Amino acid sequence: MEKELYSETEKSVHQRKSAFGWLSFVAFFSVMNETVFNVALPDIAADFGVPPSAAGWVNTSFILSFAVGSIIYSRISDMYGLKRPLLIGLMIYGAGSLFGMLAHAYFPAVIFARFLQGAGASAVPALIMVMITRFVRSEDRGKAFGIVGSLVAAGEGVGPAIGGVIVHYIHWSFLFLPPMAVLLSVPYFSGRLTDEAVSKRSMDVLGVCLLSLGIVMFALFTAQYRMLYITAGILALSGFALHIRRVKHPFIEPSLFSNRTFVIIVLSGCLLLGTVAGFISMVPYMMRAVYHMSADTIGGGIIFPGTIGVIFFGFLSGALVDRFGNRRVFSLGLTLIAASFVAASQIGDRAPWVMTALLVSTFCGLSFIKTVISNSASKTLKEEEAGAGMGILSFACFLSEGIGIAFVGGLLTIPEFDIPFLPAMGHEKAVKFSYMLFLFTAFALAGGLLYVLTGRRKKR
Repeated sequence: MEKELYSETEKSVHQRKSAFGWLSFVAFFSVMNETVFNVALPDIAADFGVPPSAAGWVNTSFILSFAVGSIIYSRISDMYGLKRPLLIGLMIYGAGSLFGMLAHAYFPAVIFARFLQGAGASAVPALIMVMITRFVRSEDRGKAFGIVGSLVAAGEGVGPAIGGVIVHYIHWSFLFLPPMAVLLSVPYFSGRLTDEAVSKRSMDVLGVCLLSLGIVMFALFTAQYRMLYITAGILALSGFALHIRRVKHPFIEPSLFSNRTFVIIVLSGCLLLGTVAGFISMVPYMMRAVYHMSADTIGGGIIFPGTIGVIFFGFLSGALVDRFGNRRVFSLGLTLIAASFVAASQIGDRAPWVMTALLVSTFCGLSFIKTVISNSASKTLKEEEAGAGMGILSFACFLSEGIGIAFVGGLLTIPEFDIPFLPAMGHEKAVKFSYMLFLFTAFALAGGLLYVLTGRRKKR
């Protein structure tokens, strides 16, 4: 009997390794879709006659549903295992991509299609995080998170380059086609992954709705700055906080919020990842305003060279974390990001290659930060908290990226950002981008300060 159990365990381990390879493949395409539309936003705004704050919702809608979906899939994995949630997510992702391609002539349909894509694509990184936390030894997690981080960063980096070529030579609507590559993995997952035990716990639908409503209202406020949105968001999130304390199986366990170290790490990651996402979404607008560049030049000539080494940085970050620890690698990543923002605020308009070089530094720092945040958060969780905890981390980080992009769209519509009042870039149309970079630097340093607080708490 023991021999049979052992052989079954070996078989399960082999299946998980194979599944991890395919998950890495679909992770690349799922996360690539987060940035592939970045360089197309100016063209979309022009085609539909909408302001940047509205065009930004092409990305924001994807990332918001991606964020909420990441925690939903993590919770579902605790109930139904990995196979069923993954297959459902991939099918939703494919359906959203097809719908977007067919209905691209209508702006609301494009937003809805992006929402569907995010709802499906979020299954992949969320379940990868759960797999690593559940099945990889603590001392090896740095390397595992580094591998995933490099794939995620590579997808984010290649996205603008692919998007720029498609937008320039074909049409931005064809950006909906590449994500359908993930459907190639459906036969493998359907036939190879085993069905896991089913829990009788029910999904907290009301909790999901309250949390989603609060997030959408807050994102709308960052884009349009109307008090109605922030008031509705606060009410929805307050209702969610009360609700999860009263139901038997809440969407998010209140006990996780009592783990203050985990909460602070999550908040630190949110500030840093959201800030970098905002910076990356700002670059196409700046390059278009200052240099009148086309989409393919921005994606392939400015952003892509800045991210070509991101795979190396991801593997390197995992090795550095395992060797030198989280704090040193985090400090290096934060320094690279903050220094890049400060430099960009002053000399970003000197020449296009300057911004490319600063993007290299930024993406390098981002790779380090992502690995450290994932590794640090996983070490604060108990085994039974892995699914929910890492789901919250994915949810919060992707949510912050969506809000960062919406925030940039809102800032671009504020006239006061065109009035010189601080040392900034010399080009007349670059002044507002300098001020945005000052804000990004402040947010990045605030995120770094929060992470430092986790070290002080551990010493007490």
